[in-house]
Amino acid sequence: MAYRSNRLAEELKNEISRIVNQELRDPRVGFVTITTVKVSPDLKYARIYFSVLGSEDEKKATLEALSSAAGFIRRQIGLRIKLRHVPEMTFSYDDTVEHGDRMMRIFEDIKKELPQ
Repeated sequence: MAYRSNRLAEELKNEISRIVNQELRDPRVGFVTITTVKVSPDLKYARIYFSVLGSEDEKKATLEALSSAAGFIRRQIGLRIKLRHVPEMTFSYDDTVEHGDRMMRIFEDIKKELPQ
């Protein structure tokens, strides 16, 4: 069963990326990258993680835009992927890229402070 949810998550990631970047016309959506999709074991729920370049306000606006477009995205998924039940979608901001960047800056600062 885990294999099926992983396969569905990967398929959803690809299709949602295509829909968001090519078909969504909301001006609040900037350059969005779908980073991860996690599907519940019963395949009824999907949490979509995304990253976006910009300020905190732009990130919040993008989250609002994606959340309001969830119904449209879900319908498009239903047309593209043969599923008995299209999962309900929840969007969440993925801050792992920022976290990794912050860690790299900390390591660089430590490296500069160490004697050669």
